[in-house]
Amino acid sequence: MSKKQDAFYFDNFIACASCACEAAHYLEEAFKNFDPEHLHEKLDGLHQVEHAADGKKHELSNVLARAFITPIEREDIILLSQSLDEVVDKIEDVLVRMYCNNIQVMRPDAIELGAVLIRCCEEVRMLMNEFSDFHHSKKLREHIIHINTMEEQADKLFIAAMRKLHTTCTDPIVIITWREIYIYLEKCADACEHVADAVESIVMKNT
Repeated sequence: MSKKQDAFYFDNFIACASCACEAAHYLEEAFKNFDPEHLHEKLDGLHQVEHAADGKKHELSNVLARAFITPIEREDIILLSQSLDEVVDKIEDVLVRMYCNNIQVMRPDAIELGAVLIRCCEEVRMLMNEFSDFHHSKKLREHIIHINTMEEQADKLFIAAMRKLHTTCTDPIVIITWREIYIYLEKCADACEHVADAVESIVMKNT
């Protein structure tokens, strides 16, 4: 297989990771400049990012279906592609829940979780940039560790936010709606960790 054909897969992974970063920044902007009157517009914009990510995933699937030789095993390519796409999907899910639940006031701890998510997605993009040279990269392991650490940080913020919600809020509707949003924010960080886990597994199989 030519180096150009090999590069397609790794470039596609990077493009998908970039979509995740764009989605995370889009979500943070919606959080920091929260306006319930324009939430549907924000959701439409984020959906365009998710649609672009889906396009990259389908593009990879089409090339993979015709390929005779691949740089890594087919199932690993599919797993990593799906894992990257899941990050974008989960980020969109957060804004969908906010819109469906008719959120009117932003909570500061959600903004904190969103900030961690951005750092996590940026680290995923750096991980993908290193992945094509995984046989020789000295930074790849470092990025995996950073993603795991940030996922743990997101877990701690999630627990603190849920505790605060249940101990300071008396409106059951607010509790129910924000519980769901916090859960989906935490799932975003989990999705980033799943990408790191997939890369670690692929590296172990190929070294």
